[in-house]
Amino acid sequence: MNYLPEKQLTHDLSYNHDLDNNDNFSPDNQWLVYDTRTEEGGIAASAKIEKVNIETREKIIVYQVANNHEWGPGVGAASYSPTENAVVFIHGLASVTENNPYQQWRRTGVIIDEANVEKPIFMDARDIYFPYTKGALRGGTHRHEWSGNGQWIGFTYNDAIMKALEDSTGEKRNLRTIGVAKKDNPVSVKQNNNGENIAGEWFSSIVVRVVANPKFGSDEISNAAGDSWVGKNGYLKPDGKRQMARAFIGTVRNKNGESVDEVFIVDIPNEIDVEGEYGALEGTKNVLPMPPKGATQRRLTFTAESESAGCIGIVRSSPEGDLLAFLAKDKQNVRQIFTINPNGENLNQITFHKTDVEGSLRWHPSGKSVFYICAGSIHQCEIGFGDFETRVQQISKPSYISPTNLVISHDGKILAFNRAITRGDGAKHSKQIYIIKLND
Repeated sequence: MNYLPEKQLTHDLSYNHDLDNNDNFSPDNQWLVYDTRTEEGGIAASAKIEKVNIETREKIIVYQVANNHEWGPGVGAASYSPTENAVVFIHGLASVTENNPYQQWRRTGVIIDEANVEKPIFMDARDIYFPYTKGALRGGTHRHEWSGNGQWIGFTYNDAIMKALEDSTGEKRNLRTIGVAKKDNPVSVKQNNNGENIAGEWFSSIVVRVVANPKFGSDEISNAAGDSWVGKNGYLKPDGKRQMARAFIGTVRNKNGESVDEVFIVDIPNEIDVEGEYGALEGTKNVLPMPPKGATQRRLTFTAESESAGCIGIVRSSPEGDLLAFLAKDKQNVRQIFTINPNGENLNQITFHKTDVEGSLRWHPSGKSVFYICAGSIHQCEIGFGDFETRVQQISKPSYISPTNLVISHDGKILAFNRAITRGDGAKHSKQIYIIKLND
């Protein structure tokens, strides 16, 4: 087997260098950005966002939290803009304490423009005091992802108001959903002395509607996650127009009331500040923020009543937006890669492994192949209908602990990933960054 050579970029075993399956390459493909989360404390215990140079292995601190604790504030899950030297990442609230720590609903997105590193840009505004503010959120954002033109950022979201209501009533209200933020639309909020409210430089809206108890056999969903932008510039609609959208995994109920994950898509309108049919953009005391006018979600897969029900992971779009790739089980009950187009047509099985595809699915920028982990090794598989054995290549040596967090440079020449390296203190491991230079 002709495996491609690997190069280890980071070597400090005292902490993790976590890529978190994000868009970690700088626009010029020379740097990789990552966080320093711990296994025990997660992002809350990560005090730094760093970057490492592909050629020289030089490491630079992009951002650091002073006096960080195991309960936060914490920073993590960093991604580079594809168009400028700017990094977005999760930042826990400055008001965290040991009794009120970092949580999914207590965090925000912060951008560091590397031309002005001393001035953090708070992306999403936060207002948890009624009456709430349009363009602001009431909880925490996560998995920030820039659009191809750098003018939008997509994210997952959890709501602090609904979490508090859930705690007081015992009814499920803390439902994960998906939102987007638009650049250069600052949002002011009512200031307070406890650090819970934050003004934001971008305008945010929730774009996916979730409900606590979906109707059995319907397209209603109780959870939305695993999302990503569709294409660098959206997808081509049947009328020939380009449409910005996010693909995601939504949790439905089948006819027996069992939860099943399916692939969905939501079309994003250019203007996200106009109230839609379901209610206020900013939400109410009893209701989540609702999607703007023109945000239309559609179900693309219908596996719920099949023997191999469910779709898995992050839905990844081809660069042109013509195909969405995801994981699901085949007729032999083995997890494989499938594709479908944004109109819900042409569902095809791409891989035919004998063991489960583990994940870390990513497209090559050419749109002609995908990368992923299977049987402890990185694979590359061409998209098409030819013989599987001729389309697939195992490009890394199998390892007992599988590599994770694949990410591909913008020019398609370098593949980066994490390996867990034994630290020498028993069973503990440390995530380090490796790269593989890809064949043409």
